[in-house]
Amino acid sequence: MSTTQPIRNLTQIQELKDYYFRDKPNMRNYALICLGINSALRISDLLELKWKDVYAFPEKHFLTHITIEERKTRKRTQIALNQSALSALTQYRETLNNVHPEDYLFPGKKLHTHLCRSQAFRIIRNAGQQLHFETEISCHSLRKTFGYHAWKSGTPPVLLMSIYNHSSFQITKRYLGIDQDDKDHIFLRVNL
Repeated sequence: MSTTQPIRNLTQIQELKDYYFRDKPNMRNYALICLGINSALRISDLLELKWKDVYAFPEKHFLTHITIEERKTRKRTQIALNQSALSALTQYRETLNNVHPEDYLFPGKKLHTHLCRSQAFRIIRNAGQQLHFETEISCHSLRKTFGYHAWKSGTPPVLLMSIYNHSSFQITKRYLGIDQDDKDHIFLRVNL
């Protein structure tokens, strides 16, 4: 299991989103980060999304849900697109010309390819480094950040287990770094 951590600080999440929106404008990268944080999708699933997965072309509007078969688990999943994800996708789409249903949402440099995992990793890691984040972040940080903040806002553990397809809450806790948070809370509370 990766040692990548979720982004726990809400200010840092906003700074990360703003990095590719304002500091180094790149709407593809901005939308990648916003959708990654708000969907809990693995980077492999995120990068394989096509415009038809998020946008209804005949009706000319964004879909309310992404429905995919997860690459790793081969399980079908449905993810509601929240306002933050829809806003980022809308702004991203407005910067593009001639979007087609079969076009990758996050295209790579070569024609008809999606962004590769290593480039997505560099995009996210670079932003974290430029913003002087205390801990290293990666593509997996986006997925973990969603779960961490869902848990902190009161989402029942059984729902997070289901979202992540984990077999126990112990796995989910370790995955989200909650065990360390629990330990830190005890050390800080017992102030002898």
